[in-house]
Amino acid sequence: MQSPASQIATTLADHAEAVCRHYLSNGRREGRYWLVGDVRNSPGRSLYVRLVASRDGRGQAGKWTDAQSGDHGDLLDVIAASCDHRTLRETLDEARRFLSLPQPPSSPERPIRRSKAPTGTPEAARRLLAASKPIAGTIAATHLAARGIINLAGCEALRFHPHCWYRPSDEDGPDVRPAWPAMIAAVTDLDGSVTGVHRTWLMRDGSAKAPVAYPRRAMGHLLGNGIRFGGVGAVMIAGEGIETLLSLRQVMPTPPAIAGTSAAHLAAILFPAALRRLYVARDDDPAGAGALATLTERALAKGIEVVSLEPRLDDFNSDLTAFGRNRLASMIGAQLRAVDAARFLIST
Repeated sequence: MQSPASQIATTLADHAEAVCRHYLSNGRREGRYWLVGDVRNSPGRSLYVRLVASRDGRGQAGKWTDAQSGDHGDLLDVIAASCDHRTLRETLDEARRFLSLPQPPSSPERPIRRSKAPTGTPEAARRLLAASKPIAGTIAATHLAARGIINLAGCEALRFHPHCWYRPSDEDGPDVRPAWPAMIAAVTDLDGSVTGVHRTWLMRDGSAKAPVAYPRRAMGHLLGNGIRFGGVGAVMIAGEGIETLLSLRQVMPTPPAIAGTSAAHLAAILFPAALRRLYVARDDDPAGAGALATLTERALAKGIEVVSLEPRLDDFNSDLTAFGRNRLASMIGAQLRAVDAARFLIST
């Protein structure tokens, strides 16, 4: 016999799209899925909710997975997170209101449960980081070199783990390996404390990303934080992906930089007190445009100038691999303020 919570979760799954439209209103439907930034309704596309059950029976309606963090759950978790609930009682009461179901009589003995916590905590992230080693001489460095990223000076945030556990998603095949080599990147706050990690799983020779559904995932406390290269300063660069910023650092290695790990998290990065001008290395897609707009609005309110850096192709790593360092330097130099081009851009 199903518990009351399981019964309500099943009923919510029967109305999955309506639940998403109400509690994940910053997302949108694409095919059989609802896409949004995260379970707390941030803009973006990292989290997907299955709206209808898959034909093979492997995917159930109402189940969600966050491709960045690897977290997953059901629609009760969505309601709990979006409403900031602390107990199961609050979440079930809210779900009954949404479904127009009668409320049960109050009972002081009713069990109370915290809403489902993400599996990747800052403590777990710090343990993984401690178990990894510097990136120099590893297949993670080999992988980056194949993408034109040779200079890793100032990239202490990047490390390597030879056997990093991978949790399969509904989109993975039944024979996917449970562990792969991985590039590990430390996510830190403004004080430099580790709050999470980003993992990029790789083939065993470093030639490409691992053949899994989601070779990139982050875990821990990500909102407002990021992967930092260098310290802080009056002039900084922000971007969505690690390779985007590393590509720029091949031609301008000294300005402090931060990678947000996703468009949604890029839009939410916290600004250091010393920051006066922020270059945003955006990806050429709708999510990148949205992140730029949000960052610009937030920065202007604090008196920070925002300058957009636009790639010629889809992102700056594509530019680096297609055009080489000399042309990338030329394209970037034309977009920098003159004083910054003279200060930061290196001769190639």
